[in-house]
Amino acid sequence: MGIIDFFDRGWRINPEGVAYIQDDQRFTFDEVRALSCKIANALLAQRLPKETKGAIWASNDVTAWTCALGLWRANMCWIPVGARNSIEENGYILDAFDCEVLFFQKAFAAAVEALRPQLPKVRFWICLDGELADAPSLESWIKDHPVTAPQVDYALDDVVAVSPTGGTTGKPKGVMNTHRSVQTFVAQFMANFPYSADSPPVNLAAAPMTHTAGTLSLPCTARGGTVVIVTSPEPATLLAAIAQHKVTELFLPPTVIYRLLDIPGLSEKVDFSSLRYFLYGAAPMSVEKLKEAIATFGPIMAEAYGQTEAPAGISSMPPDEHLRNGEIAPDDQLSSVGRPNILTRVEIMDDNGRILGPGESGEICVRGDIVMKGYYKDPEKTAETIVDGWLHTGDIGFIDKRGYLHITDRKKDMIITGGFNVYPSEVEQLLWSHPAVQDCAVIGVPDEQWGEAVKAVVELNRGQAVQADELIALCKSKLGSVKAPKSIDFIDALPRSPVGKVLKKDLRVRYWEGAGRQI
Repeated sequence: MGIIDFFDRGWRINPEGVAYIQDDQRFTFDEVRALSCKIANALLAQRLPKETKGAIWASNDVTAWTCALGLWRANMCWIPVGARNSIEENGYILDAFDCEVLFFQKAFAAAVEALRPQLPKVRFWICLDGELADAPSLESWIKDHPVTAPQVDYALDDVVAVSPTGGTTGKPKGVMNTHRSVQTFVAQFMANFPYSADSPPVNLAAAPMTHTAGTLSLPCTARGGTVVIVTSPEPATLLAAIAQHKVTELFLPPTVIYRLLDIPGLSEKVDFSSLRYFLYGAAPMSVEKLKEAIATFGPIMAEAYGQTEAPAGISSMPPDEHLRNGEIAPDDQLSSVGRPNILTRVEIMDDNGRILGPGESGEICVRGDIVMKGYYKDPEKTAETIVDGWLHTGDIGFIDKRGYLHITDRKKDMIITGGFNVYPSEVEQLLWSHPAVQDCAVIGVPDEQWGEAVKAVVELNRGQAVQADELIALCKSKLGSVKAPKSIDFIDALPRSPVGKVLKKDLRVRYWEGAGRQI
């Protein structure tokens, strides 16, 4: 299937039903399909070839998302642009990924105008919500084009998105995903998180639709369900939307879930009874806070592990696997990222490409239709990352005897202290278990004797206090002196990417400047 076929499947199921809700506005499948057809026909009228790169610079918005649908209907390629990114980062992405069509909201007009001289490859500038002197409005740009679907051929390996990597280790690379990789994600998601035919889902798009929330909306749409688009990330807005719209599924990164859990009496204030799947991912989650989430929200927590290079499709852990014999599952199960998905092969390999056995630690490697086509205009990096058909994820982990996949760390985050390997995630899980700790990051810092020393940077819960010696003693008692932090710094807020990932590279900079090592 082509990526737009998933929307059209939902349209055929529920043409007059509500496809999207934003604030007080409702948009039917008929309305959104007609708009996406006009956008596609306007693009094709410019004689743009398949895989032409188009970007949408906007906050969460139905019209903006419909532009992505229009690009796909014309078999063109979407460049996700983060509304929370810096102007410089978005400028780099648009230029490096060869954007030719830029849709943008008026709120970002000043940023767009500032970047115009740096973006000579952009041929069409379209303002979503108004007419500007140097950019027509979307309404005027598409007004003379039909609402009928254009007849467009596609191949499964045509590129539908060039998505920037997280950028936590330098300039973002462009991940090329195809009709094939996206359809594999949708198929696996629908198999892992089922609904009956008479109970269509209601998906809450609370995270940026330029990231996980956009991709996760596709299975809901394919079922004829409703996507509720939240324009404000405030916890009160999210909670109100769940109760008001009877939301059945949502995704949030762990950092946002932690903030929700901090609200006193949350389960008494908000009706969560409609929720079936509360997905988390994009970053590791504290086992202790996951238990708290299950107790607060009910047995509905669900995990999905993937990368931009294998979108949300490597492994998953549905709600029932968070339990064992009716009780919350043991820590060694909750700390996993579930079992490999049905259409994805996952193995653990050593540095020589040898497949390791159960319990042996190595790099997590993936193959199957979920894997990206490669990095845009970077064949060398593609060849380093996809070897003999295997995507080398850069994550270190193991598969246990029950088939659960565990991530112990990022390969680049591993600390080598005195010749011993220390995986930060193991230390972080223990620090998270302390009631005063909201979040933390464990990194290696320069040390004359050991090469690197283990340091923890800790963000405390509001109104809580703990001494560094107490946390270090906790780690020594559970993990031993080698893995225990040698020092702890407290910080008001850890640096995070727009999607909530802690930017360890930014933390390392302050400690490694002048140390003569690349970070």
